This record gives sequence, structure tokens and C-alpha cells, in this order.
Amino acid sequence: MANSYAVIMAGGSGTRFWPASRRARPKQLLPLAPGDDRSLLRATVERIRPLVPVERIYVVTSAALAEATAAELSELPRENVLAEPVGRNTAPCVGWAAATVRRRDPEGVMMVLPADHHIGDPEGYRAVLEKGLEAAGEGALVTVGIEPTRPETGYGYLEVGEALESGVHRARRFVEKPNRQRAEQFLAAGDFLWNSGMFFFRADSILGAIDAHLPGLAAALGEFDEAAARGEEATLVASRYAELPAVSIDHGVMEKADEVLVVPGSFGWSDLGSWTTAWELADKDEDDNALLAEAVAVDASGCYVSAPEGKLVALVGVQDLVVVDTPDALLVVPRERAQEVRAVVARLKAEGDERA
Repeated sequence: MANSYAVIMAGGSGTRFWPASRRARPKQLLPLAPGDDRSLLRATVERIRPLVPVERIYVVTSAALAEATAAELSELPRENVLAEPVGRNTAPCVGWAAATVRRRDPEGVMMVLPADHHIGDPEGYRAVLEKGLEAAGEGALVTVGIEPTRPETGYGYLEVGEALESGVHRARRFVEKPNRQRAEQFLAAGDFLWNSGMFFFRADSILGAIDAHLPGLAAALGEFDEAAARGEEATLVASRYAELPAVSIDHGVMEKADEVLVVPGSFGWSDLGSWTTAWELADKDEDDNALLAEAVAVDASGCYVSAPEGKLVALVGVQDLVVVDTPDALLVVPRERAQEVRAVVARLKAEGDERA
């Protein structure tokens, strides 16, 4: 599509991947996908290049990460890296990017993608993205729903409604993360999909929806447009961005919209949410150990090990551990509690420790 654009959300801090992920070099800038030495951000950009030329790819990140992001994606025009002075969740991020795209192309159609997902089937992924762009080009708000493979409690869900043409459905409703029993019911029902956090819309369509459901954000974006016409957008963004509502595009707009369409997809998707997910995706030995380092495992099973080159890690008589060694920090945690690693980062930040 001649008027297709991509917006990649890359402002996260990746605290659940500490100690590999740090404030100065978080998750999206690291090669965390199994068998891939590219950063997650670069892999995301390269996956979509057959659909969107590099000059129409935007990345929204934090001001603190803007230079590192620009260096990682040196082929992007520097003005395509939008630096948020402060994180305000995804609605301001998407709204600012949409305003930027609309100024450039009033008929621009956007795909909005997280920077830190792993995709096992890139061709199948691109086929779904094409469907999303086509549906959004007609003015619809569109999302991608992942066909579930297990009763997952860590994801939100979408209930799928009637089928329209070309594999697109109406979405009946968004559902918050369920407990185990509800997740099992969703899987058995067969008409619930995981909410992937990927979206498609015309820039003017999502800005109209923001105007309807988040009028305060819409007013600020209008001021950004006026400032851009004067060449003063950067100054206004720096002074006003912290005042924007901290709300997700899901809660703030998509769940309130009169109609949302969903494209079901099954392309080896993972949100790479924690070290547990990294273990699930990695190659394993006969004892289910994922050893991404020089390691000796004696009577050990279900473990994940990552360490610097030249460091030998020995496991004896342990099960289901995550062991991640870096030059200045070592993490050891039961695999089932890997989501709680963010608590370590919170403690370090509270104590003013630079290793957070």
C-alpha cells in the first residue's frame, strides 16, 4: 500500500529481563529471541520491511533511549525516532505518532507494533499484517488476535464475533486477563483469541476515536499540530507531554469504540514476557535444560542458563531454575517466579542503585 506506515512502540524498560535488560539498554535492544543475534527491535523492523519502506517506519521510544534507538536503526531517518520526554502508556504514544503520520499523509494507514515480540513464522505474520492494513484502509479500527494454544492467564483476550470477508471478524469484546478456570473455558469455547497488542487504523480514524473517547489527549495533540506548523513541536512536547493522560490505547479507545475488527493469526507469536518465555522458546537438552552458555548440568532439569562467554556454570541437583549471569549482577530465581524479577529492579531503584 502506497500510504502504509508502521509505528513501533519501543519505550519499555524490560524489567522482567533484568539483569540482561537495563535502563540504558533494555529488552528491545537485546538479542533475546532464540537463535537470532539481532536485537528484538531490529528483528521487528526487518520483518516488516517487505510491507513498509524504511522511510515510512516510525519508532516511539523514551528520550533517554532515543540515541541508542537511532544507532540501532541507523537506516531510519532521524526524524522518524519520536522521543517521549516521559512514558504515559500507549494512548499518548499512538496518538502522537498518528498526528505525525496524518501531517505527512492525510490518508496514511498505520500498523502499530510492539518492538519486543518474537515471531516464529514471518511470512504468516506478514500475511496477517496485510489483512489488517487492508481492513484499516477502509476506516476500521483493527487488531490482531492470536489463536491460543494453552489456557494462558497472562494475556488479555478478545471474543470473536461474526466473520466478514477476507478472514476478518468483528470483535465482540475485550476481556481482561482471566484466572485459570476462565482461561480453560475460553480455550474450550474456541471463539476467544489472545490480545496481541498489534493495531491497524487510518491515522485520521484513530485520531477521531481519541477525540471521542479521550478528549483531553485529543486537545493536546491538536496543539502539537499547531506547534509543528510553527516549527515548535519539540518545545511543546517537552513541556506538555507529562500532562497527557497515562492510559493504554486498549482501555482508552479500543474497548470503548463502537466497532473493532480482529484478524486471527497463528504465526509462532510470543510476547517474550519473561525469562520463563525465553526458556519455553529456546532449544533444550534431554532434561529440558536451555543452556545458552557453557554449562554442566548434573541431575538438573528444566533450567535456563545464560552467562558471558568464558564463564562456566555448573548445576547440581536443581530443577526449574533461571540463572542469568552478567558482568555486574547474577540472577537466580525459580522459573515459575520469573515474573517477579521486576521486584528486584524496583528495590534497586528505591535504593538508588545504578544496576537497576
